[in-house]
Amino acid sequence: MSEVITITTDADGIRVLMMDLPGEKMNTLGPALTDPLEAALRAAMADPAVTGIVLASGKDSFVAGGDLKQIGGGYDLAGMSAAKLVEMFSYLSRLLRWMETAGKPVACALNGLALGGGLEIAMASHYRVAADDPRVMLGLPEAMVGLIPGGGGTQRLPRLIGLAKAMPMMMQGKNVAPAEALELGLVDAVVPQDRLIETAKAWLREHGDPVQRWDRKGFVLPGTTGPLDANFRGAFMGAAAMTRANGFGNYPAPEKLLSALYEGLQLPMDKALGVEAKYLTQLMLDPVAGAMIRTMFINKGQADSLAARPRAVPRQAFTRIGVVGAGTMGAGIAFAAARAGIEVVLIDRDLASAERGKAYAEKRLRRDLDKGRTTEAKMAALLARIHPADGYDGLGGVQLVIESVFEDRAVKQEVIGRIAAALPAGVLIASNTSGLPIGSLADYSDRPERFIGMHFFSPAERMPLVELIRGARTDDSAWAHALDFIGALRKTPITVNDGPGFFTTRFIGAFVTASLDMLQQGVNPALIENGARMVGMPMGALAISDSIGIDVSYHAGLAQAKERGTEPTLGVIGALYEAGRHGMKNGKGFFDWEANGEKRIWPGLAALVPTLAVQPSIDEVKARILYAQLAEGARCFAEGVLVSVIDGDLGATLGVGFPTYLGGPYAAMDTLGLAAVIAECDRLCAAYGGLYAIPDSIRAMAAAGQTFHGVNAATSPGARRAA
Repeated sequence: MSEVITITTDADGIRVLMMDLPGEKMNTLGPALTDPLEAALRAAMADPAVTGIVLASGKDSFVAGGDLKQIGGGYDLAGMSAAKLVEMFSYLSRLLRWMETAGKPVACALNGLALGGGLEIAMASHYRVAADDPRVMLGLPEAMVGLIPGGGGTQRLPRLIGLAKAMPMMMQGKNVAPAEALELGLVDAVVPQDRLIETAKAWLREHGDPVQRWDRKGFVLPGTTGPLDANFRGAFMGAAAMTRANGFGNYPAPEKLLSALYEGLQLPMDKALGVEAKYLTQLMLDPVAGAMIRTMFINKGQADSLAARPRAVPRQAFTRIGVVGAGTMGAGIAFAAARAGIEVVLIDRDLASAERGKAYAEKRLRRDLDKGRTTEAKMAALLARIHPADGYDGLGGVQLVIESVFEDRAVKQEVIGRIAAALPAGVLIASNTSGLPIGSLADYSDRPERFIGMHFFSPAERMPLVELIRGARTDDSAWAHALDFIGALRKTPITVNDGPGFFTTRFIGAFVTASLDMLQQGVNPALIENGARMVGMPMGALAISDSIGIDVSYHAGLAQAKERGTEPTLGVIGALYEAGRHGMKNGKGFFDWEANGEKRIWPGLAALVPTLAVQPSIDEVKARILYAQLAEGARCFAEGVLVSVIDGDLGATLGVGFPTYLGGPYAAMDTLGLAAVIAECDRLCAAYGGLYAIPDSIRAMAAAGQTFHGVNAATSPGARRAA
């Protein structure tokens, strides 16, 4: 008996190994679990009284994969040989291969999540039974964090269900429920939760075959007639082309996964597992996996759990809020809140406008209903929580009001004043501004200490990030309660300090400005858009401008110039606006848009901005796009905009599409080397101007050997401001 593995043995020799990591919500793979599991397995295999083994879990889930916190924190690999590295990273694979060939049958009882290494344990067992429970999900999501399965998953999954069915599960990180797993052949039975272990025992008693199908003579991969047949080759031809087209070589995991599959599936299992271990080790040494895991898993998890929230402030529950402004953004915020079970008073200048805001939610829900994602009853209940109004009288009993009106200071001043007048003292007010300083907007209220920026991203009901902006007078209780609200919406919050553009608007602005500068200088628009995609942006800046709306950008430019007290310089945006080209909304912008979303660059663009006879290289275009963002990130850090670089990395990736393979701008600068980033920005600054300027404090960081993350991390000036 160990505190991690509870061991019981029936009179007929069937031994149950119940995994239950003390003090943890889930079983995760690491030495704390695998060491006692190996000891228990070896003892069972060596005991002549044991006829079969059942692997089960004492938690609500089975095993939820490896401990990504350990991987994201990095390993000390200094001085280790290649052979030692492969041995280190193939421990689970070797243990499971020994288990499946040790001579005694193993059945696996899947009572909950079995992801990553958890599913690999199950596939190395000789029999798998899953509970008929919606909480049970099976999958190999490693590619989503820059890795590949390393416990034999790349080799066992296609040998169980065939290559065509296995590829989407691994390449796309697709999870399957018990019924689909049974249909695929991934599990052998699905039974009620209370019959799970007994069903596993019954198979051991009645069958108990300790030899895997792939270890039998004459085994052929399902769906093929043998290695390299037409089906086998065809699957790889299409997958390789799509992987390169979608990732441009930036994400090594999908390409390594295809290599592990192609090479390993032509070999016997023992040699195939060696191939998998080789490619896993290569990925573990690549900075992409570490950057993705740290930002998209560890840091996102901390943000989602509201780890930064002031603990001394009591929690605020939200049952009723107000949203003023029922346009696309306000309607999306109202929809997100109603979906979270919160009553929403949705206010606009007249009742018809407010009703249109509610209709936005109905349209979105109707789409979900058509796809079977909701029911009429759930749809009706959600819509009943949205209350359109044309006045402020209905704000009684609200815990929060979000202003989401047009980005014009005069309009916001009037609306914020009316909100404050309608609310009791102490009720939190938030502005969904994308760039107007929160401190100045707070002046229009009677409670600057209970005023905060709450910047949502469009579409607000879908985008996962919310940028909270603390004004100089915003107190801890306002910040804490804003975090509580974002937590209730199940979105990821970041917190930044006040200033024009905050962080995300400034950051994406650098990307758009770099792209528009190139366009104005005669760079081919197709080269600019393709360069952005090749860097890893989800779309180019010209397509983004069209999707936001050329008219929106035009009026935002006018408002920003007015805010700064300067003359507006609208360039090609102004020319497009004057030509009546407002973007995707009217099918005319930088692109001509078809109703189905297809687009072609507008031929008339060449008359507005003639292209150069000799175009720059694609590498130069990519550099201008990437380093404009890194330089802006450096300036935001130096100026104290960021409370933490963690918020910057999350804001850039989740909010404005910075490439996840780089882990965010600050992770990217650490990986590239700060000195190298500065040198490249200096080159670009000399050639193209101040968009690439690096502050002296960042140069001092590089000279001192400091980084943005890790043991040599510099303290953010913004952390001192927030304190």
